[in-house]
Amino acid sequence: MIIILMGVSGSGKTTIGKLLADSLDWEFSDADTFHSPENIEKMRRGIPLSEADRMPWLQDLQTAIKHWLEENQNVVLACSALKDSYRQFLVFDSDHRIKLVYLKGSYELIQMRLKERSNHYMSEKLLNSQFNTLEEPLDTISMDIAQPPQIIVQNIRTALGI
Repeated sequence: MIIILMGVSGSGKTTIGKLLADSLDWEFSDADTFHSPENIEKMRRGIPLSEADRMPWLQDLQTAIKHWLEENQNVVLACSALKDSYRQFLVFDSDHRIKLVYLKGSYELIQMRLKERSNHYMSEKLLNSQFNTLEEPLDTISMDIAQPPQIIVQNIRTALGI
């Protein structure tokens, strides 16, 4: 199974993803590591990525997901997946082994988290862009990120029956 934790920057994808993967003894992967150096530099400078910037990144992610499924690997993937078209690209053929979990939080909570964050290229400068791009999923598990991380992890496991 591949669990894709999605949401805007600062929603806790990496924190929750690592905790969830550890609790399941699964592999954790962060979609940020699939970005090109050019994309990372753009984001570091506060420049939103274009669709052309994102496409190679999405293709690399899809390739990784296909590989994990072929190898029967269980992976928790932290990935913004802000648009429905991105999610459809990653959850190809409606494969039942790919599960989406939306980490949902208020703008104010996430802005506060980003202000406290250090050593990350995604600054609060891009938060408006993230929320403007976000197309909230209607057909997936949604988790309130105001809860403590361990509670969120337990709620994800309960919702997925794992």
